[in-house]
Amino acid sequence: MKSASSVIIVLAACILSLGLRPVASIYLTNSGWVHFTSDAPLELIEAENSRVGVVVDTEKRTVAMKVPVIGFDGFNSELQKEHFYENYMESEMYPKGTFTGKIIEDVDLSKPGTYKIRAKGMLNIHGVEKERIIPGAITVGSGKLSIRSNFEVPLEDHDITIPKIVNQKIAEVIIVEVKAELKPKN
Repeated sequence: MKSASSVIIVLAACILSLGLRPVASIYLTNSGWVHFTSDAPLELIEAENSRVGVVVDTEKRTVAMKVPVIGFDGFNSELQKEHFYENYMESEMYPKGTFTGKIIEDVDLSKPGTYKIRAKGMLNIHGVEKERIIPGAITVGSGKLSIRSNFEVPLEDHDITIPKIVNQKIAEVIIVEVKAELKPKN
């Protein structure tokens, strides 16, 4: 289990690797929330993770997110959780999922308001990167940013295979919801 300071160090490295300057336009959190749903014919599986790191640069309109795989809770059983970590996500080999991208819309995130946006970038899950356009909304106000997003992740896009014996219990496309409240970096 990584400490909050480790998450901040990783996020700072993401900022530097994206060429972002750590100035007042940088907002971040290490307590974002991700929820996923697998709605298959024979089983509904849901889990959530509230240890998600998110960084937004409002000036450059860039977004970076890191999700630790071993951090999801809420499965139907401990065995299901174990299978998720070991068999499908292979969390020892691929301990995190990431997204780094740029907001497509020409929005001024220095002004209060709610903006429908799309971020184009690389989604890395299970060690496989795919270019994606992720829809969402950013609300600017009260000295913070709120982000919300809902999108789909086809398992085959990230080389996650489901054995035939359980293919009616795990959906081929996973629904993902993201929420985060970000504060300015001091």
